[in-house]
Amino acid sequence: MTTIATIGFGEAAQAFFAGWQSETDVSRIERFSTFDIKIEDPALRASIVGAAERLSVRPCEQARQAVDGADAVFSLVTADRALEAAQAASQFLAADTFYFDCNSCSPATKQKSAAIVEKAGARYVDVAVMAPVYPARHRTPLLVSGPKVEGGVLFLTRLGMKARGAGTDVGRASSIKMLRSVMVKGIEALTAECFLAARRAGVEADVIVSLQASDPNVDWTSRGAYNLERMMVHGKRRAAEMREVALTLKEFGLPFRMASATVDWQDEIGSLGLRADADALVDRADLILEHYTD
Repeated sequence: MTTIATIGFGEAAQAFFAGWQSETDVSRIERFSTFDIKIEDPALRASIVGAAERLSVRPCEQARQAVDGADAVFSLVTADRALEAAQAASQFLAADTFYFDCNSCSPATKQKSAAIVEKAGARYVDVAVMAPVYPARHRTPLLVSGPKVEGGVLFLTRLGMKARGAGTDVGRASSIKMLRSVMVKGIEALTAECFLAARRAGVEADVIVSLQASDPNVDWTSRGAYNLERMMVHGKRRAAEMREVALTLKEFGLPFRMASATVDWQDEIGSLGLRADADALVDRADLILEHYTD
């Protein structure tokens, strides 16, 4: 029997739990538990507890209650809280517990967390989540690295997860994820800067025609709409990740100008708190422009 805990109970954790619960071999899981710092906020507590109950997950008041006796702990917090989460959980990890650090952090941050976890006798694994967790849920592609990579991949595979080893160095999987995000999140930011201005100028159709002619392999209308939705719904979290991306570039002794600008765009649009109910690119652009103030 296996016990699984998460630190953090946001979109990724809930997606993983929902996926695990759908597996036919879920009978091998003795207990699911979670701790999220939001449970300490009276305004957010009910949503955390309610979601946990719907997924048959035990919501805990403290990190200790969640990780105590767990065979595997998945750290799924925002990038800026990852090191704090490792410090909080490490005090209560049993020997040989797998600690899967799935947060979007710089390699140096992962290495600091690894030192803390390994000092406690647990097995640290650097995990990079390489795609949105919906619709694949627990089958979202993962890159895994660190000294415990082989055991980590085996454990994740037994949970029905799609994990692939990326080397024995802590931070290697995260380096791949971070540097990929320079492009992915950067293109999202460029999408906002391009299409919001084009819409305000009334030339968005002409811009799309020109882009389509330059690169016919991309459906610029649907891709633009998707990129705006990512920023509207997940911009705050993506901004936190891009701060780690900028730190990664700095650690490599390289400029991080584009990453820093991407932080600003992601944070500004995410901070508007808008729902992406409309599907069309122009409708999403109009909604952002309606609420956006420089």
